[in-house]
Amino acid sequence: MEFLSGQLKRLVSSLFVAGCLLCVSSFAAEPTRSSIFAKSYEYESNKQYDQAIEVLKEVKADIYAVNLRLGWLYYCKGNYRVSIMYYSKAIQLRPTSVEARFGYVLPAAKMKDWIKVGKQYDAILKLDPNNTKANYYRGLMYFNVGEYAKAEPYFDKVEHLYPFDYDIVILSAWNSYYLKNKEKAKLLFNQALLIQPNSASAAEGLSLTK
Repeated sequence: MEFLSGQLKRLVSSLFVAGCLLCVSSFAAEPTRSSIFAKSYEYESNKQYDQAIEVLKEVKADIYAVNLRLGWLYYCKGNYRVSIMYYSKAIQLRPTSVEARFGYVLPAAKMKDWIKVGKQYDAILKLDPNNTKANYYRGLMYFNVGEYAKAEPYFDKVEHLYPFDYDIVILSAWNSYYLKNKEKAKLLFNQALLIQPNSASAAEGLSLTK
């Protein structure tokens, strides 16, 4: 009986060790998320977007990083509707994410869906009121359709933060000119000429304020 008991213990022990080795082997064979992402980046660097997408779908979990990256890859591929779908999912998973909303803007702009673009900039500015990029482009959207009064507060905010940045100064100058605020426009055109002394746009604008 003791002999059989010893054999049974050895058999159970052997089976336990074999089972552990099998589990370790299976775990080692399963790719990690980081290795999947690394492979996806490698495919993307070679513009193999389909492969970059497929390998990423090996991650079964519905997580922010996967959806964000799929949004980007489908955008690179030119499938803007699917890109928006994944960026929307990323936003659902992380509602306070500014980067996901900026990502959403890319395919929406390609589709010329300016209402959706504007809504995302508005959402970003609720999360981050001083976000330079969102303020600049939200103002630019209004400027491009001639809504200069609506553009002004966005441009003012960026110009106050970056008073020696040519792009915002010249844009704010012209916006002020179209609002018939010549004194403000004159100051800004002069400021633009300090940043870029050869600016034809600033010189033209300044001549119009005299």
